[in-house]
Amino acid sequence: MLITRRLEFDAGHRIPSHKSQCRHLHGHRYAIEITLSGEIITEPGISEQGMVMDYSEVKRIAKEVLVDKWDHAFLAYAEDHKLLEFLQSLEDHKTVVLDTPPTAENLALTAFHILDEAYQDRYGNHLRLEQVRLFETPNCWADAVRGQL
Repeated sequence: MLITRRLEFDAGHRIPSHKSQCRHLHGHRYAIEITLSGEIITEPGISEQGMVMDYSEVKRIAKEVLVDKWDHAFLAYAEDHKLLEFLQSLEDHKTVVLDTPPTAENLALTAFHILDEAYQDRYGNHLRLEQVRLFETPNCWADAVRGQL
């Protein structure tokens, strides 16, 4: 069984080596879809009976380990020294420094690795992260899919 939870967040970024518009500072209303696989929990009488995982728990974990950290932050590439110097000059600015340029593809892959560690098989139902779909715009997204990484 596959289940998916969608969350949204706002963040800024730039792709410093891009030859077009994306080299400029700008932001997006990102959406992230987290797809988990597992068996349906059948243990009678527990709150999660009939579920792979409670959607509110999927959301809580995603917010705790990823979404709240990226929301209203500037996602900056560690090698973008001029930008980082500027962001560090702003008092209490929320900046997330990444090892790769913050393209949709790299953000989806980074999110997959962060979330993969966070979702644990608590009920013996073989819970596992299968896919992270990261929308940069409503019409553009990247999928990080287990087995294709």
